[in-house]
Amino acid sequence: MTSDDSGLDNSAVAEAEDGERAVTTAQADTIAADDDAEGHYTPRPVVEPGTPRGSFWTRIDRPFVFGFLVTLGGLAAILLGLALTSLSTVLIYIAFALFAALGLDPAVRWLERRGASRAWSVVIVIVGFALALVLVILAIVPVVVTQIAEFVKSIPSTIQEFLHSDLYRWIQGQFGGGVSDLMGEVQKFLSDPNKLMQLGGGALQVGNAALQVGAAIATGISGALIVLVLTLYFLATLPSMKSGLLQLAPARDRKNVSRITTQITDSVGGYVMGMVVLALINAALVFVLYLVLGLPFPPLMATVAFLITMIPLVGPILFWIIGTGIALFSSPLMALIFALIYLVYMQVEAYVITPRVMNRAISIPGSLVVIGALVGGTLLGLLGALIAVPVTASILIIVKQVWIPRQNARV
Repeated sequence: MTSDDSGLDNSAVAEAEDGERAVTTAQADTIAADDDAEGHYTPRPVVEPGTPRGSFWTRIDRPFVFGFLVTLGGLAAILLGLALTSLSTVLIYIAFALFAALGLDPAVRWLERRGASRAWSVVIVIVGFALALVLVILAIVPVVVTQIAEFVKSIPSTIQEFLHSDLYRWIQGQFGGGVSDLMGEVQKFLSDPNKLMQLGGGALQVGNAALQVGAAIATGISGALIVLVLTLYFLATLPSMKSGLLQLAPARDRKNVSRITTQITDSVGGYVMGMVVLALINAALVFVLYLVLGLPFPPLMATVAFLITMIPLVGPILFWIIGTGIALFSSPLMALIFALIYLVYMQVEAYVITPRVMNRAISIPGSLVVIGALVGGTLLGLLGALIAVPVTASILIIVKQVWIPRQNARV
């Protein structure tokens, strides 16, 4: 038999098989139709669709391949988590620098509207910011360090004065002798230098504690320099960063993405500048009140007020408790006056100052501010509490500008 004859035979066999399948299918359809006509139900033969090649279900049918891929995915997730943990300090620097750049960008654009170029505007703003930071550090840090040392030294005498005060006698009369035992343990603990050094990380020797403090100061200075350099780069390249981000979006959506990006950056920049202004007002008020009322450590408490009141909504309340508690050890009457004045100021800040200062930032419901601050503080500490509100504002903008219009377009 020749190759041509074998090819003809194969073709004939294939045609015969196709004919048989066609006849079988036709017969099945005819039988089903006849049964339907007689009122009987005859199930049609079920034809299972072929599984797409390379799909998820194909891998499930091959347990070894599926388990191997799942294991690789788990290992990749673990490695990514470890990498993010190792890079946490770098990510914190980047976040600080980015928010600082967004906060300084309104000043740069203000100079640009006055005719200065972008480069010169960035240089002027950065130099002014650096000079202000250096002046504040030189003016406040030595005083704060001195007052911290004085505060630590004055703890035993302050406790003794409190133990002989009318307020302590009233508390003891209300709660019984347990207060005396508690204050005795507190005084014993705070009077022991070794116990105080344990609070700083378990260092039992002065040399180790000094070494830790020196390393912390060096780390803080290097971190501040890194943040300053990153802020300079971010501020100088902010327009190009925005245009590069737009290139990642489809051409039909770039106009909408540009509008949303501008709203987010304006909102974050307005929020950062507004929080700095509010924190400065809080610090100035605390310094004046502590100075006028004769309370101890005005510069130290003003610095603490500036740092704590940067936390939105929760910060002023937290410092009101701290400031009143510190003043209580000096004079209960002065502490009461401070608490009342600062409480009045918090109402003025909430209803008068904040709406004027935050006019460029997006309005966020108070419940979301508290939830965002708690979540951010739990995840990232102080940094998380600081960036919680702008992140929440950005999410709200995206929801209002993207998600809600898409839902409204659905019928």
